[in-house]
Amino acid sequence: MSLLTHLTDLTGRVFAELGLEPAHGVVVRSQRPDLAQFQCNGAMTAARETGRPAAELAEAVAGRLREHPEIVSATTAGPGFVNIDVADDALGLWSERSRADPHLGFDAATTPMTVVVDYAGPNVAKAMHVGHLRATIIGDSLARQFAFAGHKVIRDPHFGDWGFQMGLLIAALAEERPDLPFLRPDLETYPAESPVTLEDLQRIYPEASERARSDEEFAQRAREVTVVLQQGDHPGYRALWRHMKRVSEGSQRADFAALGVNFDLWYGESDVHDRIDSMVERLKTQGVAVESEGALVVDVGLPDDKREWPPLILESRTGGYLYSTTDLATIDMRVSELGAELILYVVDRRQSDHFTQVFRAARKGGIAPPEVRLEHIEFGTMNGPDGKPFKTRAGGVVSLGDVIRLITGAARSRLDEAHLAEEYPDPERQSIATQVGIAALKFGDLINNRSSDYVFDLDRFSSFEGKTGPYLQYAAVRIKSILRLAAERQIPAGAIAAPMLEVERDLMLALLGFGEALQRSLDLRAPNHLADYAFGVAGEFNRFYDECHILSEEDPTRRGSWMALAVWTLGTLERALQLLGIEVPERM
Repeated sequence: MSLLTHLTDLTGRVFAELGLEPAHGVVVRSQRPDLAQFQCNGAMTAARETGRPAAELAEAVAGRLREHPEIVSATTAGPGFVNIDVADDALGLWSERSRADPHLGFDAATTPMTVVVDYAGPNVAKAMHVGHLRATIIGDSLARQFAFAGHKVIRDPHFGDWGFQMGLLIAALAEERPDLPFLRPDLETYPAESPVTLEDLQRIYPEASERARSDEEFAQRAREVTVVLQQGDHPGYRALWRHMKRVSEGSQRADFAALGVNFDLWYGESDVHDRIDSMVERLKTQGVAVESEGALVVDVGLPDDKREWPPLILESRTGGYLYSTTDLATIDMRVSELGAELILYVVDRRQSDHFTQVFRAARKGGIAPPEVRLEHIEFGTMNGPDGKPFKTRAGGVVSLGDVIRLITGAARSRLDEAHLAEEYPDPERQSIATQVGIAALKFGDLINNRSSDYVFDLDRFSSFEGKTGPYLQYAAVRIKSILRLAAERQIPAGAIAAPMLEVERDLMLALLGFGEALQRSLDLRAPNHLADYAFGVAGEFNRFYDECHILSEEDPTRRGSWMALAVWTLGTLERALQLLGIEVPERM
């Protein structure tokens, strides 16, 4: 249990003793830390319900709280606020308890859920690029946080491997290399080696996609190929498709590894193909799926809509399945086979209409029962200095590999400027530069509210000053250095004592706020709250260390307490950064 949860329970009991609802006893960190450490605003809500004056109720609550030995001060302010300060002895005891807790005072889920996090969204024939970055970083952090909170988390990138793009690739290859054995449906076996490389696919796909916009004959041929592929009528197409998927997947696995991102599954649209026919038949039998202009659709409009919603297309006029079809079948699989209770789709906000259609169709067809929550975790774009989506100088899409090389190079330069890690072996220096670069990239994204656009600023992100990933890494490494020196001098950590100085008190209160920061990040699906919290803790420790010289303190009790605070701070910073997907080097 966290201190804040304890104070809420205590204040709730006080409200109950006064004949009021305990739910009014919610305690939060004070919005005016100059006046108090905590506050409760429930008296004003209780006043509206009972007709009694809020100030009178607040004073009654404060009076009861003052009787508790843990509360050193409980006063009222304004129209009915109750300001609360905790006694220093209690603060020291709660700090020691939280430091020893593997969850750092965070209240783990009492009813764990099975949570599927769908993020990254790589596609066959497309190298990972900057457009995949936010989905990957935000999704990975949310998955880490839900797992730490005690939920069963299933990470799935949902590989795009079954749509029109596959028909475009095969149709283009048929023209470019008509002698390919994969174009023949009558062979018993097909070559085990891939006839195309990732570079081939990255050249062919954009050309074919562009051509399909102006060449209707080619586009129609690609649509027909897509249907044949999906229906399994051409074994050569299937064999070629498997090669293209394998080549793309290998490259993308390497990009994910560079970011420190892992998945529990590696499913794609094709993995649900075998369940589509039965799902479509079920929807037709229910009267949910109907024919319209030669296509099979689901009406997703609702009576109270403020706008007209186009129907979700299950099957095109040519008999092909669309992304919407495979997305519905994927929900069906996740609910029936994986037992999903919450499914988070971390996809940019431009896809909001698509997910509204898919979610409504899933509800209407009974694919997702009411108790299964479907959420689109939308986010803004990462922009260049011109305020537009980040591009190369020539206007092309920036590959993820290029972004990682850019930020790692900037990190190496920053290390050189700060004369950090100069005496270390070059492999270690490069490893540190990589860790710092990835931290700069991830924190530069996660510190922003996910719904906002932001500017990719290489110089600012890689700085060791300000609200950046490298700053937080350096703060943690600095504490590691202090602890190494303490170990060399055989200075042990003791029990955390009651604070005597304001900087001690402030650091304890900051560290005791870990659980609330994480819960807020989880509730809002917004890692920026945890990123902000980590930055605040680092700042509080720096202020504490400027005043409290741990290694030279002569009083062994105070020295041991300060050592324990340093250990607790490091553990909290490392945990917060780990939940953001950021590693801390051992030294710099």
